[in-house]
Amino acid sequence: MITRARVLDALGSVHDPELDEPITELGFVTSCEVTLDGAVDILLRLPTPQCAPNFAYLMAADARNAVRRLPGVRHLTVRLEDHYTGDEINAAVSRGKGFTAAFPGETDDDDLEALRQLFHRKALLARQATLCEELVARGATAEQVCAGRVAELPDAPEARRCVELRRHLGIPSHDDSPAFVLPSGEPLAACNLERWLRTARLVRTGLEVNGGICRALLQARHGPAANSGAVAT
Repeated sequence: MITRARVLDALGSVHDPELDEPITELGFVTSCEVTLDGAVDILLRLPTPQCAPNFAYLMAADARNAVRRLPGVRHLTVRLEDHYTGDEINAAVSRGKGFTAAFPGETDDDDLEALRQLFHRKALLARQATLCEELVARGATAEQVCAGRVAELPDAPEARRCVELRRHLGIPSHDDSPAFVLPSGEPLAACNLERWLRTARLVRTGLEVNGGICRALLQARHGPAANSGAVAT
């Protein structure tokens, strides 16, 4: 039997494409209702009604895909509330169609996937930097950091997300793969570590600033509880 807890757990695997944070932690899930006969109804809210339609579509479609894979889901509805293109996006998502079905002639689904890949690369860069900084703080040299393997990464959320992002990008992530790589997938060289870290910190700061803005906007619209990570109903 499908349960609300399992649905919320699945939604926790859905990330804001730009911020690389789970939509459940960002407070984007307004409600999640599950009936005994397997009907699931999910309502999503974004920081403002003017959030970019491509980002809004990606989150709604990813939420639908994550939940529909759960055994026991017999009927599923995922809807955006209070978004200026919500009707178009909701109609496309309900039919399992791509972004072009919501906005025919305005864009291409390949362009949307390319955008997703770009954000995955930025997220990987930022998260790898955090892991690198932790190793350096413990006394590791540039050579030791860059010689590390995936199997040596800590069993922690940051490292697990890095591996997940690498899989999304088609970058090898088996145990013997280099622990730290460039966006192209090439191993990070020790001689480039400091410069790479400076760039990565800037990317990470940008993600953190954007995340703070989103939380502030959501709180301004819906109150302090909007950022608690809790789901209303």
